Amino acid sequence: DTGTFPIGPWLYQFCDQMIEKGYNQKVVISCNMRAKGLSKEDYQLMARAGFRFLLYGLESASQKTLDMIGKGVTPKDMITAAKWAKEAGLEPHVTCMVGYPWESYRQAQRTVARTRELFDKGYIDTLQATIIIPYPGTRLFKMCEKNGWLKTTDWDRYDMREPIMTSPIPDAQIHKLTQDIYKSFVTPRFIGRKIIGIRSWDDLKFLGRGVRYVLAHLRDFMFRKKPAL
Repeated sequence: DTGTFPIGPWLYQFCDQMIEKGYNQKVVISCNMRAKGLSKEDYQLMARAGFRFLLYGLESASQKTLDMIGKGVTPKDMITAAKWAKEAGLEPHVTCMVGYPWESYRQAQRTVARTRELFDKGYIDTLQATIIIPYPGTRLFKMCEKNGWLKTTDWDRYDMREPIMTSPIPDAQIHKLTQDIYKSFVTPRFIGRKIIGIRSWDDLKFLGRGVRYVLAHLRDFMFRKKPAL
């Protein structure tokens, strides 16, 4: 498992060596990957080399938000990357965040709609949703200090489970949006593919673990009134 993996010539050489030496039959590789810079053929090569789980930071379906956090990609890039990765036989996973100080409720709902679309089309297998946190030293934290967005500097509460920044969206709705992202896999086509894909008792157990994982996160983001910040 590794963080964001290098692309370009380094990636090609790495994959070629994994295949040539037969390590692709013994080693499974998971990594973070940017939703830009790879071709369809690159994903196919990675699949042959032993890659399987790819984590993408979708973050938001709003171009304004992606620009504000310096992501350097477009919402369309994410769709294309997940589609090509899935077609190559890989397992795309996306991470999303809500609670940005500049996003309206309607804009945040686009992220929910995007993850539901990706599940429905079969482009992603799993996801993670959190409430955005402006960690000290980051560009976002500096923006918070400049604009007076911080509610607290109690670092024990910077655990991605409650809004730390001011937002036009009430806290209860931010929690609900996070839950809605986790529930976005509930589409007829996605569930149908999972049921049809059950081939063994192990498959059923794996699906059961996935359901428990989602239920646990839904509990994590149940809104509970916090003490004043």
